[in-house]
Amino acid sequence: MDWNRYPNFAPNEFKCSHCGKVEMQPAFMEQLQLLRTIYGKPMRITSGYRCPEHPVEARKSKPGAHSEGCAADIGVVGPEAHVVLRLALENGFTGIGVQQKGEGRFIHVDTSTTGARPSVWSY
Repeated sequence: MDWNRYPNFAPNEFKCSHCGKVEMQPAFMEQLQLLRTIYGKPMRITSGYRCPEHPVEARKSKPGAHSEGCAADIGVVGPEAHVVLRLALENGFTGIGVQQKGEGRFIHVDTSTTGARPSVWSY
């Protein structure tokens, strides 16, 4: 993958913490880069690619969008979370998860086509 096409992101941000692989889909990265460009501020990626054996994915009945390489969690809180959520809804992400309580707040975005889509949920 040509990471030069995504000037606001680096492969290391998307590396699986279990196996070290980075298997992001280019189409997802293009959509994420567009979101970042429209947002106009840095985005902290707290989770990108997760292999099917990653502990979070392994607990699921079927690995999710992170293991497909078409998901990322963006660390964001407060009013900025609302902005990122609105922009994600307006820019074609098919899955959006909201974690805005307690520690580790984030907005999950994905472009998966499996399951009921489009879909928005809270953690």
